[in-house]
Amino acid sequence: MADWTDTLPEAAKAYLEGRRLDEVECIVADMAGVARGKAMPASKFGKQTHFYLPNSIFLQTITGDWASLEGEAFTEPDMVLTPDLSTATAAPWTADWTLQVIHDINDQQGNPVPVAPRNVLKRVVKLFNDRGWAPIVAPEMEFFLVARNTDPAKPVEPPMGRSGRRAAAKQAYSMSAVDEYGQVIDDIYDFAEAQGFEIDGILQEGGAGQVEMNLRHGDPVKLADEIFFFKRLIREAALRHNCYATFMAKPIQDEPGSAMHIHHSVVDIATGDNIFSLPDGGESPAFMHFIAGMQTHMPSAIALLAPYVNSYRRYVRDFAAPINLEWGRDNRTTGLRVPISDATGRRVENRIAGMDCNPYLGIAASLACGYLGLIEEKFPREEFRGDAYDSDEDIPRNVAEALDLFETDTALREVLGEEFCKVYTAVKELEYKEFLQVISPWEREHLLLNV
Repeated sequence: MADWTDTLPEAAKAYLEGRRLDEVECIVADMAGVARGKAMPASKFGKQTHFYLPNSIFLQTITGDWASLEGEAFTEPDMVLTPDLSTATAAPWTADWTLQVIHDINDQQGNPVPVAPRNVLKRVVKLFNDRGWAPIVAPEMEFFLVARNTDPAKPVEPPMGRSGRRAAAKQAYSMSAVDEYGQVIDDIYDFAEAQGFEIDGILQEGGAGQVEMNLRHGDPVKLADEIFFFKRLIREAALRHNCYATFMAKPIQDEPGSAMHIHHSVVDIATGDNIFSLPDGGESPAFMHFIAGMQTHMPSAIALLAPYVNSYRRYVRDFAAPINLEWGRDNRTTGLRVPISDATGRRVENRIAGMDCNPYLGIAASLACGYLGLIEEKFPREEFRGDAYDSDEDIPRNVAEALDLFETDTALREVLGEEFCKVYTAVKELEYKEFLQVISPWEREHLLLNV
């Protein structure tokens, strides 16, 4: 093997032990979190230091159209992509021996491309680091296993389980429900082990065929990389067993939606202490400031946490998703929950983000809100006690409202980077415009002959 393989992570080395590496997939996440890049023979990868992709990959909508920025010529200059070998991991579902490698993205002058989602997250993390803080996150991933659906006009159905019956709803935490599609779960575990990823737990959620997977807490960029990899891993495991895995926020009518809950804490780099706790173990002012920042700025960040028209179908009263940004201790009806923990593990859980968001942008947006709270040193509203579904909604209800709020929050845009915000808005406005041209089955059924 070439010398570069000596620097690979241990899991990648173990995967290749005694084998000949055939191919390397050089990838980055686009605005939607979709993997873009190129595959090449391992021998060629070992001889090159970088490759190029046009910056237009960040202007592409989920439908494949291209957004444009007012007053800017569409010239598609090349970006320079350099491998981050610390991200090298197996692609164990392929027919040959293949590695995936996430690449750093710079312009031709060597500066980080500001519109690249991974660079946006790095920018936010650096703001914390510059203050002597290290943000820590622990994501929870929810997704549905569904029957193969090759006709977009046909409603999505739960998968067929090993019993020969379709997966049932309202079976949260049921072990027998997980066993119904145990072969898929087994492959997820096997793929994750081959890739060197640690799963904290897998459980059945409330929807039919809905699964939740928890990841260990750690560095935000590393965890976002893992979610990026996990989405592909889980899809590949499902395809092996004649079903699909979907990360849509609301794939099945009358079922709960899928969230990407994000647990947040912040550590003092110098001492290693959780800044959310006082020396006596009590809650610190910084903890309250972080929550206040989320209450203040998260309505403007919803555009990144709920990026599609389908995302807003998840925010339904009394349906396992928050409708506001109240906060409470051990209260799953609030948008911001403080889980039971000791002083070291004190954290706040953001329950707003959907699993359909780009993990780099979802985590960046959530952290940005908390960071602004630490800087602004405001205090949150009083803790909400009781059922937060009984209180008013205070989050945007559709893409248009979310983008309007995103446009006006100058503090949030400064943290994320104005150039990124302009490109993101252009992409989302075009997607929304495309959606509005589509006539739905509901409209044909109820309006065609009745109005």
